[in-house]
Amino acid sequence: MDYFLDEEQLMIRDLARQIAEEKIMPVRAELDEREEFPWDIMNALAQSDFFGLYIPGEYGGLGKGGFELSIAIEELSRACLGVSTSYAANALGTYPILLFGSEEQKKKYLPDIASGRRLVAFALTEANAGSDAAGVQTTARPDGDEYVLNGTKQWITNGGEAEIYTVIAITDRAKGARGASAFIVEKGTPGFTFGKKENKMGIRASSTRELIFEDCRIPKENLIGRQGMGFIVAMKTLDKSRTGVGAQGVGVAQGAFEAAVSFAKERRQFGAPVISFQAVQHMLADMAAQIEAARALVYSVARYIDSGAKDVSKESAMAKLFATDVAMKVTVDAVQVMGGSGYMREYPVEKMMRDAKILQIYEGTNQIQRNIIGQSLIKESAKKRQGG
Repeated sequence: MDYFLDEEQLMIRDLARQIAEEKIMPVRAELDEREEFPWDIMNALAQSDFFGLYIPGEYGGLGKGGFELSIAIEELSRACLGVSTSYAANALGTYPILLFGSEEQKKKYLPDIASGRRLVAFALTEANAGSDAAGVQTTARPDGDEYVLNGTKQWITNGGEAEIYTVIAITDRAKGARGASAFIVEKGTPGFTFGKKENKMGIRASSTRELIFEDCRIPKENLIGRQGMGFIVAMKTLDKSRTGVGAQGVGVAQGAFEAAVSFAKERRQFGAPVISFQAVQHMLADMAAQIEAARALVYSVARYIDSGAKDVSKESAMAKLFATDVAMKVTVDAVQVMGGSGYMREYPVEKMMRDAKILQIYEGTNQIQRNIIGQSLIKESAKKRQGG
C-alpha cells in the first residue's frame, strides 16, 4: 500500500533498505552464529545520521519523530532483528533524557547520541522486576552531592556496549511506585560493572548483559527529572518506544514472508511450483493481509504519538501487541511453507522465527499489553458514564 510518505521519509526508508541489503544481509547469519555485536553496521548507520533521526536539530539531530524512526527500524528488521534491536534500544535509552532531561543533560548527552559516537541503554528490568516494574530492588541513596547506587539489572539490551545508561532505581521505598527515580550512569563510573553476556535463543547479534552497581556514586545532576518520577519516566518512555517494537514485528514478518514467497515459486512438488497449491496460497494470503494490517496500525499510532497526543498508552500497546503477534505467526508459517528447508540454518526463516519470539516478551509482554488496553477501556467507559 501507499502510505503517502513524503520525500524525506522515502529517502529514510530507501537508505535504511540499502544498508539492510548491502551491509546486514550478507553477514546476518555469521553475526547470529558468533553472537557478535554489529559495530560495523552501527557505524554505517551513524554515518548516515540514523541515530539522530528523532533528536531535535538544536542537539545535532534531524528533528524527525517516532514515525520516521519506525520506518528505519522496520527496514533493518526485515534483514536482521538482532541488528535492529541494537539500533532501536539506543532510542529506548535516549527517550528518558529527551522527554524528561534538563537542558544541561540534553546539551551534554544528546549531540554524542545523535552522532552515534555513544550508544545508550535503558535499565529497568531486574530478576524480580519485569512486568511488575514496582518490584525494582536497585536503590539510589542520596549522600551529599551524590547518589549511591546498589543493585543488579538483568537482560539489558546493549549492556556492556553502550556508553550511557538510563537507570531506574528506588530512592524511597516507603513511597511505593512514587519512590523510584531515573538516573544517567556512564560506563566506566567506579562501582558500575557488567555481568555475563547472555546466551539467547534469538537476536544473538544484540548484546544482553547484567548491570551491577556496587556503591556506585554518581553526581546529583545525573537525576532525570525530579526524585520520585522514575516510574513516570519509565512508562512514558515505553509509550513512545513500543511503536518501534511494532515496527520490528512488521519488518521481520515482511522478511520472512518474502523468503517464503520466493521459495514457494522455486520449489516444485508433484510437477508444479509449491505456490500453485491452494493450501500454500491461502497461507501466503493470510500472511500478506496480516502484515499489511500490522503496518497500517503501527504507522497510524506512530503518527498519532508524533502529533502530540497526551495519553497514548492504549494505542501504543495495541501497536506493539498486534504487530508482534503477527510477527510470530508469520515467521512460524514461513517455516511451514518452506518445510524441511525452512527448518535449516541455510535459509534465514529459522533465525527469523527464533528472533521474533522476543518481540512478544520485551518492553512489556503481550499479556501486559492486553492489561494496559483493558484498563484503558475501563477508564474510558467510566469517563463516558460520568459525562452522561
